[in-house]
Amino acid sequence: RDGLAADEKKFLYPNEDAPMPYLTQKLADAQGPTLAVSDYMHSVPDMIRPWVQGEFATLGADGFGFSDTRAAARRFFKIDGPSIAVRVLEQLVTEGKVSPEVPQQAIDKYRLHDVSAGTSGTAGGDA
Repeated sequence: RDGLAADEKKFLYPNEDAPMPYLTQKLADAQGPTLAVSDYMHSVPDMIRPWVQGEFATLGADGFGFSDTRAAARRFFKIDGPSIAVRVLEQLVTEGKVSPEVPQQAIDKYRLHDVSAGTSGTAGGDA
């Protein structure tokens, strides 16, 4: 909300300093890429993109029609722990901090293409 308010102030009062949104302040000194993950669609975490500096990516559960365990569903939508790790590794490749073969090694190690290999999400909600 304060990001939108800062943008509005910048728009309506172009000669005044706009406040820095809370999220931008908190991430200002962060090093490395930022990844936002949601059990909802990608578009949910994408809403904060304007206020995140640097490399930013999202993972979300876009789609429908998949019915299985919570762990299998999170693996299917690539929002489980290993999928998060692989996405961050891909971001680090983009920044030149990790060699390009590392994400594939992680994909193979964690069997990312196999929904039955998912282990994240056995607690919380209606699990």
